[in-house]
Amino acid sequence: MKSDLANFMELNPYSKKCKPDLIDLKGMELGELQNFCEKFGEPNFRGKQLFDWIYNIDEISFDRMMNLPGSFRQNLMRVAKVGRFASADIQESIDGTEKYSWVLADSSIVESVRIPMIHAGNIKRWSICISTQVGCAMGCKFCLTGKMGFVRQLTSGEIVEQFLAAKRRLGENDRFHNIVFMGMGEPLDNFEEMKKAAQILTDPGFEGVAKKRLTVSTVGISNKIKDFLKSIPDVGLAISLHASDDFTRSKLVPVNKKWNLSSLITICRNLSSKDIKRITFEYVLLKGVNDSEKDANELVRILNGIRTKINLIPWNEFQGVNFKSPDEKNVEKFQKILKKNGFVTTVRKSKGADISAACGQLADISILKNGTN
Repeated sequence: MKSDLANFMELNPYSKKCKPDLIDLKGMELGELQNFCEKFGEPNFRGKQLFDWIYNIDEISFDRMMNLPGSFRQNLMRVAKVGRFASADIQESIDGTEKYSWVLADSSIVESVRIPMIHAGNIKRWSICISTQVGCAMGCKFCLTGKMGFVRQLTSGEIVEQFLAAKRRLGENDRFHNIVFMGMGEPLDNFEEMKKAAQILTDPGFEGVAKKRLTVSTVGISNKIKDFLKSIPDVGLAISLHASDDFTRSKLVPVNKKWNLSSLITICRNLSSKDIKRITFEYVLLKGVNDSEKDANELVRILNGIRTKINLIPWNEFQGVNFKSPDEKNVEKFQKILKKNGFVTTVRKSKGADISAACGQLADISILKNGTN
């Protein structure tokens, strides 16, 4: 029978390495860190000290964690590490957006985006778009990540490290006001690791964000939505809809063949205010595909009675597909119909398109060029 410590030393199931590695403490929640410390005979409060060093102070060297006993630090150096990305390619947009291509320990590449948001009084606030997988298995036809295909799941530590690594580039008085899990991958397809990362990033003891300022976007994996809302209460939910009928949605979003609009909308309609105050529906507008007045009116019909905000996203173009961005007049007509029927409706202004950092443009280009998918 394996000892508790041996269980901690198990190879990460998402790693491509063939030999056991040190335990990565980054990605452990407070309770896990406390349990980890107890395995060494250390008191419970050592877990909180480790939590502060790893997440608030952003320290990776156990040698510098001076409020920990020397013997404990020696034990930590023997079996554990605090992971950090190997390197990054950073691109800066003319609008102030930054895209990061992080190199992971197994040489996989994952991308995230820092986005400036200008508020009243010309006050700049920052949002960060974080990935939950390397690639994506959902195969949405208008998404570059979908063309890349699925490579592997990200660990909770790799998800949290995207936030910490981007935070290192902020100015002294800057901070992130919003986190969105809308980068590469389907968050609910990596449920447990995503959940742990969300709980760390919204932990009251971590200088991350409040729960209401973290939003998780899903293509609509119906059987996991309720589990998500129970596991991470008060976090925002955004559902990628993209069509108002099953025929069109199945062509654009293949997962609709398994969890169709009827099942998805029924779940959303039956959610109580205790589950979530309001759902955001995301709708990518594609010229001549889903941007007609008929589409808008059908969207009004199927969403009637649901507490929702609708976020319209004119498609961000890339080569290799036959879609086109919608005409501006069509976007205005579409929004007008929704607003006339009482829906709070916004049109997302794309940022970072000049560096392929806009919605649906994140991907490891080397995989696309090699035709791995």
